[in-house]
Amino acid sequence: MNKTSEKTRMLTAMGILTAIVVVLQSMASVIKLGAFSIALVFVPIVVGAALYGWKAGTWLGFVFSVVVMFTDTALFMAISPVGTIVTVMLKGTLAGFCAALVYTALEKKNGWLAIVLAALVCQIVNKAIFLLGCAVFFYPTISEWAASAGFENTVLYLLFGMTGLNSLVELGINLCLSTAIERILNAVKGRRVRAS
Repeated sequence: MNKTSEKTRMLTAMGILTAIVVVLQSMASVIKLGAFSIALVFVPIVVGAALYGWKAGTWLGFVFSVVVMFTDTALFMAISPVGTIVTVMLKGTLAGFCAALVYTALEKKNGWLAIVLAALVCQIVNKAIFLLGCAVFFYPTISEWAASAGFENTVLYLLFGMTGLNSLVELGINLCLSTAIERILNAVKGRRVRAS
C-alpha cells in the first residue's frame, strides 16, 4: 500500500472517530448520574490513540473537550469562565495524549494490557485534572455544595459526591470494551500488514 493511500485511510478513520466523539459526548450530556454526565467517549479516543499515536489521541481528546465546553459546563461557567475553560480543555486533551503514550510504550510487550492501561489512564487523567481544576478554581463553591449535601469534608464530596459513581460507571464501560477495542486494533493492523 502506498503512502498516499495509507494517509487517506488514516484521515478517513480520524474523521469517523472525531464524529463518533462528537456524537457520543453530545448524547452523554443527556445521561447523568447526579449533576454530571457520563463520558462515553474514552473508547474512540483510545482507539484513535492506539491506531495513530499521540497526535490522534491528543486531537480526539481536544474534540471531546470542545464538545464538553458547549454541552456540559454551564454550572462551572457561572462561577469561573477561565477556570472552566482551562480545566475542561486540559482534562480531555491530556487524557487522549496520555492514553497514546501508555499504549505506545506497552503495545509490543502485551497488546491487551496496553489497551486496558491506556483506557484506564485516559479516564484517570480526565478525572484527576477535573478534580485538580475543582480544587484550584472552584473550591469555595464546592465547599458550599458539600455542606449542603451533608458532607463535612469537601475532598470526600469531590471524590464520592461529585465523581464517585460517575467514575466507576465510566471505568466499567472502558474496561468492558477494552477487549473489543483490542479486536478492532488487531483487525485493522492485520489488514495493514496483509495489504503492504
